[in-house]
Amino acid sequence: MAEDLYQTLGVSRTATKDEIKKAHRKLAVKHHPDQNPDDKKAHEAFKRIQEAYDVLSDDEKRAAYDRYGADFEKIRGTGYQPGSGGSAGFEGLDMEQIFGNRGRGGGGDAQFNGFSDFFEQMMGGGAGPQRGPQRGAPRQVAPQPGATIRHELDLPLEVAVRGGKTEFYLQTGESNEKIAVTIPPGVETGSKIRLRERGGPSPNGGPTGDLILLIKVMDHPHFRRKGRNLEVDVPVSVAEAVLGAKVDVPTPSGTVAVTIPAGTSSGRRLRLKGLGVKNRDDSVGDLFVVVQIEVPESIDDESKKLIEEFAERNPMVLREDLSF
Repeated sequence: MAEDLYQTLGVSRTATKDEIKKAHRKLAVKHHPDQNPDDKKAHEAFKRIQEAYDVLSDDEKRAAYDRYGADFEKIRGTGYQPGSGGSAGFEGLDMEQIFGNRGRGGGGDAQFNGFSDFFEQMMGGGAGPQRGPQRGAPRQVAPQPGATIRHELDLPLEVAVRGGKTEFYLQTGESNEKIAVTIPPGVETGSKIRLRERGGPSPNGGPTGDLILLIKVMDHPHFRRKGRNLEVDVPVSVAEAVLGAKVDVPTPSGTVAVTIPAGTSSGRRLRLKGLGVKNRDDSVGDLFVVVQIEVPESIDDESKKLIEEFAERNPMVLREDLSF
């Protein structure tokens, strides 16, 4: 009995197209000939995976497979032999409905993928005029594109925000290939970058597959990204917070001098417009400076007296409304 296509991909018969796509992607990478050059079982598994995905990823083919799948097995078991004449066992089985025009030979054997042997058995002998290659002639297999490879690429926040060139290593077979790529400014975690013809090689002379980079932006020790805006904690002294000051703050566009207003409390947010993350429409988010007042861990006796005097001369009501 032929293996069930759903079992081949390891999904249920109610699986969504997205679940089928993810299952195919995972299995194709695992069993790809490039990853298993000397493993014939892996090659066969890769072929079955591709055949199953070809049917289950197509709504019309999948519906027909769900309806006629059992009939496929019955037809294989009828004992029908090519050249015997007639078409016993095929009544009610509309091949065009199942595979579109390809079911009538319009696309050649290469269009049938893993079902080619089955169609050869059906269309051989007395099955009528043959529109594909004649029996006994070499089978023409259309060049197949290489597999699409997906690779997660970790990017520092500054590269994701500013853009620029970066390099990474991709394992291909038993070696690591060094690849350079230009990152557009403003990418974020979940963004995808497609590199044409940098994926898996074709198994039979077709075009090389594509490489899709899945972007993951790493955390920064000081800056935080909030959509198109950035936040940074800037430490200031007690004197700077009380008296006001100008402090240098790094931004994606370079260092700028930021005015800390006199009487600034810890946690105050100062907005620097247009110094955040660049959008695709060339608009730019903002940078928010979050003031953090730092106090010395220890002070001398004279400084303590000055602080006490300062507190007496500047009384404050801080916790009057504090409640649970």
